[in-house]
Amino acid sequence: LVDMQVGLEKYAGPGHWNDPDMLAVGNNDMPINEARAHFSMWAMLAAPLMAGNDLRSMSFSDQEILTNKELIAINQDALGKQGFKIKDYGNFEVWQKPLSNGEIAICLFNRDIKNTHYEVVWDNMKIKDFSGEYTIHDLWKNKSIGTTKTNYKMEIPARDVMVFRLSKNE
Repeated sequence: LVDMQVGLEKYAGPGHWNDPDMLAVGNNDMPINEARAHFSMWAMLAAPLMAGNDLRSMSFSDQEILTNKELIAINQDALGKQGFKIKDYGNFEVWQKPLSNGEIAICLFNRDIKNTHYEVVWDNMKIKDFSGEYTIHDLWKNKSIGTTKTNYKMEIPARDVMVFRLSKNE
């Protein structure tokens, strides 16, 4: 369903959202890494966040995913832009979502069945409207990890994501 959203960002915005379907988090014993990736991509797509699981019996980890305030804020950002793919390495993708106040969400999406090592070189990412220095906030760990002046080597677990909110330093 994510693949079918590529190129549709021009049709999304306040009052008219693309809908890749309901969230499957909490269904069919979805592993936590895949649930986190699924929810993150729906947030990046500004998709309606309609839970498709039984809320009465969901696990604590599914509840934590579906109520992640940082990701919900990305989804509900006032600018109302849908995220889009900026790099595609086959089973590894980089997505961007413009946010209000000049902020930017970046999602590193590992679709592979094995962990992926990746070096983020911010100046080479081809991030639209990116200039200057930004503070980086990891949305799943809920912590700041530095600025875009520093490149980062990281390992993205199999079938999982890393999502960052970049806030412009003045």
